[in-house]
Amino acid sequence: MMVIFGQPSFLLDANVFIQAYQQYYPFDICPGFWGCLVALSEQGRLTSIDRVKMELQDHEDELKRWANGAPQLFASSGEALVVEAYHEVVQWVDANSQFKTRAKQGFAQKADGWLVAYAKVHNMTVATNEKQKPGAQARVPILNVCDRFGVLYIDTFEMLRRLDVQFEWRGP
Repeated sequence: MMVIFGQPSFLLDANVFIQAYQQYYPFDICPGFWGCLVALSEQGRLTSIDRVKMELQDHEDELKRWANGAPQLFASSGEALVVEAYHEVVQWVDANSQFKTRAKQGFAQKADGWLVAYAKVHNMTVATNEKQKPGAQARVPILNVCDRFGVLYIDTFEMLRRLDVQFEWRGP
């Protein structure tokens, strides 16, 4: 991934793609959003990881096809430093008595721990639509983990603002 010095670099959670597709940026209404993600990825300003892409494979066919057609957007999480950081994340979650056993197991099966590890190693900001849940027990919120490991995070709309993205209407 090429990084432009001084430019923000964001790492996208699966819910950025899923919620955009299902709620506010479906392909037929806002194709510019999807093209924007690819273009910004090519500029090194945002990316996601292979494990997020795997989660997208479980969703709607159109989103799955789009993800498969944008391989440059999904970086490998298999680097040694990322794997090492991931083990630190999982160890912290496992040792944390706040979370129920089922929550810990669910966390280990999802991309969230890998996202935090990748962001930590690459000094990136996680873009996610999750909300802060300090007292959560039944689920391990990614923002709680980000806080613990010093990883910054923002939501989709703030990321788009920081990247100076605007979608303009073109009349018929």
